[in-house]
Amino acid sequence: NKATLAVIREGRTYVALNTHGTPTAAFVTQPDWQFPAASCEAALQAAAGPERLGAFDAEQLAVALCGDSIYTNPMMLGYAWQQGRVPLTHAALMRAMELNGVQVELNQRAFEWGRRAAHDLRAVQALAQPSQVIQFVRKPASSLDELVSRRMAFLTDYQDAAYAEQYRACVEQVRTAEAPCGSTRLAEAVARGLFKLMAYKDEYEVARLHTETGFLEKVAAQFEGDLKLHYHLAPPLFAKKNERGELVKQRYGAWMTPAFRVLARLKRLRGTAFDPFGRSEERRTERALIAEYRACIDELLEGLHAGNLAQAVAIAKIPDEIRGYGHVKARHLAAAREHWAELMQQWRAGAPAPALRVVGR
Repeated sequence: NKATLAVIREGRTYVALNTHGTPTAAFVTQPDWQFPAASCEAALQAAAGPERLGAFDAEQLAVALCGDSIYTNPMMLGYAWQQGRVPLTHAALMRAMELNGVQVELNQRAFEWGRRAAHDLRAVQALAQPSQVIQFVRKPASSLDELVSRRMAFLTDYQDAAYAEQYRACVEQVRTAEAPCGSTRLAEAVARGLFKLMAYKDEYEVARLHTETGFLEKVAAQFEGDLKLHYHLAPPLFAKKNERGELVKQRYGAWMTPAFRVLARLKRLRGTAFDPFGRSEERRTERALIAEYRACIDELLEGLHAGNLAQAVAIAKIPDEIRGYGHVKARHLAAAREHWAELMQQWRAGAPAPALRVVGR
């Protein structure tokens, strides 16, 4: 920001920059906001000078090498120290971490990795092996098969193998229909869009993510001494509502952990007549969206050809516009439905789709 740039002096200030992009508050009101990484780096380099900017994705390395992004700061400190920019001895810094008494070994390890990154960044990046979660979220799939395979594995854990097979069969149907067009663009859009709808985050999924993905073990490894967990939740069946009719989160104690374990094992009730959460409007809407989307894709495939492929892809990407949870998701869904109806009207009329759509608040 301007305040930061104002205190930088060319030839005097040194900047150690973590290039990892973290969404700001602007992302809340502007869902399509993009992190201006290139412009930020260019501005800092212009202010400090080309030789006084050290930039790398420290957060990705901290996660890969130390297990959590919380170690980004000591890694950056080690990077700057190795560059000769911190006027303290190595012994003093190590002793400070010991006196702090929190995850001493891991903080010191992150510091040393930062030093190595300053010496040979490419070598450190080559050693860093992202975790399975990081690969799924951040590393782009190299092919449609890989994209589908990752999501099938997730859906199997989310529900079961049969549920994942439904997903695969739908994407394969699209791939086959699209093949005469010499493209996989539509299949890729459906692979992402259908997955997003099928993996909606309900009560069973929240419980599974807390108890069956290593979350609790990870938390225990980060903190020492007695640890008390509190959960802030808004269960649709029990939560109070505010004056706008929106669910309000309440604080729940550690007793929720064993309750989550039980709930995670009950995921096979999802969507059945015995699902105690499945009768809420939100859950019914989420299940209906899956069927509605698949019916839409079937309609697109009936009239698909190279000339209207771009239109079909735009329609298949509609789930990207459905963001958030609860009342936030409901608001985005209402806007997405309007856009969806507009695109389908154009599709049925054979008219070209708009070249660009900007999603507002």
